[in-house]
Amino acid sequence: MAYLAQSVHQQFAGLVLGFIGWIMMASISGVNDWRIWSVDNQTVITGGLAWVGVWRACFNSHILDSAEFCKSISLTDSFTPPEIAAAQVLCMTAIGVGVVANLVAGYAVRNALFGVDGGHVRLAFVMAGSLYWLTAACSLVPVIWNMSSVLANRTIEFPPDFYLPSAPVKQDVGPGIGIGIGSACLLIVSGLLLMCYRHPKTKMPESGETGHFDKNLRDEGSLGVINESMDEGMINTAFDLENL
Repeated sequence: MAYLAQSVHQQFAGLVLGFIGWIMMASISGVNDWRIWSVDNQTVITGGLAWVGVWRACFNSHILDSAEFCKSISLTDSFTPPEIAAAQVLCMTAIGVGVVANLVAGYAVRNALFGVDGGHVRLAFVMAGSLYWLTAACSLVPVIWNMSSVLANRTIEFPPDFYLPSAPVKQDVGPGIGIGIGSACLLIVSGLLLMCYRHPKTKMPESGETGHFDKNLRDEGSLGVINESMDEGMINTAFDLENL
C-alpha cells in the first residue's frame, strides 16, 4: 500500500492557507470600513469621516449619545445599494461554503496522512479545491463591486436618522476591501495546491531494492557451501603426509 503521507506536503499547506483565507473572509463581513467617506458637515460627524460597511454605517460624534454612532443596513431597506445587498448575501454564502471546504480538505489530508486511500483521496482533494475556489468567488465579487463603486464615488440615499449625506466629498477604499482581496488570493492558491494532488504510483520491489537476497540465489549459495564442505571433508590429510 502506498505511503500517502509523503505526497501531501503541498496539500497540507493548502489546507492551512485555505483556513486562514476563510477566517479573513469571514471577518470582512463584520468590518465597518469598506468605504471611508469624507463629509463637509462636522457638526455631528466628528472629524468629517464616516465608515460604511456591509451591515452598518458608523462615525464618531461628540454630541450624540455614544462616541461611535452606528446604524444597521438591512437587505430589505429601500436605500441599500445593490452592491451592498449582494455583499450581504454572498459573504454569508462564502462562510457556509468555506466551512464545507475546510471539512472536506481536512478529511482528505487525514486519510492521506494515515494511508487510508480507498480510491477517494484524489476526489476529496478535487472537491475541496473546487469549494475553496467557489468561496473565493463569493467573496471576490462583492469586494470588486464595492471597490468600483468607491472609485466611481457613487452615492447612497441614507435616511435622515443616519445623519449622513447622500453624496460624500470623496470616498476612499477601506481596509475591509483590502482584506477581502487578500483572503480571495489565499483561497485561490489553496484550491490550486489541493487540486494538484497526484496519487503516488507503487510497484513490486525487486530483491536488490529491499536489501534481501533472492530466494533462488540464497538456495544456490547454501548448496554450494554444503558441497564445498563435503569435498573438504573427504580429504585425509594424514594419508597425504605418509605419501610424502
